[in-house]
Amino acid sequence: MTEHTWNFFRAGGFDQVQLDTGEDLLCLKDLNQKLWVALSCPTRGIEFDPKTLDMIDTDGDGRVRANEVLAAIAWVGARLKDADLMVKGEDWLSLSDIDESTDEGRALLSSAGHILKSLGKPDELRISMSDMDDIEKIVAGWQFNGDGVVASKQVGDADLRSAVEDIMKCTGSVADLSGEQGVNQEISDNFFSQAVAYSDWYAKGESDTVILLLGEKTQDAADAFIAIKDKVGDYFTRCKLAAFDARAALPLSRSVEDYQHLATQNLSAQSEEVASLPLAFIIADQPLPLTKGVNPAWQQRLDALSSRVIEPILGSKDCLSAAEWNELCEKFAAYEVWQKDKPQGNVEGLGIARIREILSAGHKAHIDALIDEDKAVEAEVNAIHSVERLLRYKRDLFLLVNNFVSFRNFYTGRAKGIFQVGTLYLDGRSCDLTVRVEDVAKHAAFSVMSGICLVYCECVRGAEKMNIATAFTAGDSDYLMAGRNGVFYDRQGRDWDAVVVRIIDNPISIRQAFWSPYKKLSKAISEGLQKLAASRSSSAEGRMIKTVVENGKEVVNAAPPKPPFDVGKFAGIFAAIGLAIGAIGGILASVIGGVLSLKFWQIPLALAGLLLLISGPAMVLAWFKLKRRNLAPILDANGWAVNARARINIPFGTALTGIAILPEGAHRALTDPYAEKRPVWPYYVLVMAALIALFGLWYAGIFGGHR
Repeated sequence: MTEHTWNFFRAGGFDQVQLDTGEDLLCLKDLNQKLWVALSCPTRGIEFDPKTLDMIDTDGDGRVRANEVLAAIAWVGARLKDADLMVKGEDWLSLSDIDESTDEGRALLSSAGHILKSLGKPDELRISMSDMDDIEKIVAGWQFNGDGVVASKQVGDADLRSAVEDIMKCTGSVADLSGEQGVNQEISDNFFSQAVAYSDWYAKGESDTVILLLGEKTQDAADAFIAIKDKVGDYFTRCKLAAFDARAALPLSRSVEDYQHLATQNLSAQSEEVASLPLAFIIADQPLPLTKGVNPAWQQRLDALSSRVIEPILGSKDCLSAAEWNELCEKFAAYEVWQKDKPQGNVEGLGIARIREILSAGHKAHIDALIDEDKAVEAEVNAIHSVERLLRYKRDLFLLVNNFVSFRNFYTGRAKGIFQVGTLYLDGRSCDLTVRVEDVAKHAAFSVMSGICLVYCECVRGAEKMNIATAFTAGDSDYLMAGRNGVFYDRQGRDWDAVVVRIIDNPISIRQAFWSPYKKLSKAISEGLQKLAASRSSSAEGRMIKTVVENGKEVVNAAPPKPPFDVGKFAGIFAAIGLAIGAIGGILASVIGGVLSLKFWQIPLALAGLLLLISGPAMVLAWFKLKRRNLAPILDANGWAVNARARINIPFGTALTGIAILPEGAHRALTDPYAEKRPVWPYYVLVMAALIALFGLWYAGIFGGHR
């Protein structure tokens, strides 16, 4: 075999492979991955069929990697007669295009024919993606669909169906392809292993009268015994301490102060503080009273102990001695040990009778048989899914590699890249380089390295919400600010309300850089004048108010007269304006004096040099930044692994953002009936400056005058 000849095109400041034929795709495995533009991309947040991406993403980690793309190309290439079919991007496939020379191809052809036959189209010679949509519904409706899940609705026998439902209650369920809940082999095995273990454990207790000393009533008796065991033990221990030291009896019964504290509260038998008191009054070697003189918080549980435990074992009693209590503890010791050996699981809730009924009916064998029968058609169903995989890969792989191995769609402008999710209209511009963002703060922290002016927007359409990041690559950023509203159109043409939430400010154009020093100077002068005028005005108003108050001049319940023009109030403003004009005039005089000292042909060069001196540094800095604009950080922040320095130079960037211009051939009326009247004084100033300039030129001898 001869080595494949590759074609490359240069865009974005680097060489990208040009993929045009099926042979190009099949030979991608031999192309060094250092020449790939991207090595992985996310399966969500891009304009690409997510189901196809999920099929390519064989490890299910939400990322499509280079090796997975190569495996998908190899898979479809081995099943088609002509690899060029992948380039066409059609969503249908002729049966004659499937390669029958391999076992895989023959299985696919047979499965495609079976699908068409199931859809009532046995004579059809081609199969399409729409056919697969229909067959998915048919497969989901089959009693057995190869997923190894037996849903309760599939089971005809009522007893077996009831057993399946009990299994689902105890050990969980999984969804069948039809969406119904059922059990698989793992769930079934888990249930029956728990059921057998629980049945064996229970049988051990049944066979030992020491453990189940009261037969079927042992469980209720043990519950009553355990519920009060610690409290009764506490009582007899206190009585023994009182026998050891008589002084301990009273404090062990709790002090008067404790009862005084309780006396201030609204008490009930359920109160925790009442329950914390001893079970009965503490007296040395005193038996436990069962009916009278008992802590009311424990009376109900003590009654249960008497009826379920004491009477069946010791007979009817009004009190219980310490020796009798120890006898009861010994009788329940074997039961407690048996309870500790109880196997873990969730089947106990069914009860031993139901568990034994399920086990004795042989339901496990029946369920296993149904699962095996369902799995028997797995190969057939997988073949159907393989037909869908073939159709999807044939339709989508060429598009994917031209947005993965190279960014051909994006850089050639033939179509939008799969990472471009739509167009944002804002501030008289349309921006095509827009990506979807999950976390604005996280994305902005990394994408700042792109050197691109990015505007983050929150987009809302009804109940739907999403965040986008849009690159502004033409115009200026003077009116880009948080809170501004725009409209975003997604790739399906749907419109979203967009609100700016964050901006990463970077140079947008050389033109913006040229005017930026003058805009900053104008803004600084304007703000300075406003601050100075406000300060002067505030000072004048303060003096005026002070004068009025000191002279006692105050008008009450009278309409205030129209205030006369206050010269003092505006003196500060006029003074500030005069100072500013004087400063500007001084600067202009110096500049004009310097210019007039030059020869005539030197004046334009001087003016150009002056402009270059002011705007040049900003333009040079902007030029360097614009040259370094990089798409990679924007995509990397979204989970891509971009393998190249994907530049966005000035001409290409300008093409990504549309500026509002009038249509060609449009007629424009220049008369604005509401236009502001232009002041005349600037013209006088201009004429005066021209006269001064002419005089200066005459004085310099340019026109043959004074030297």
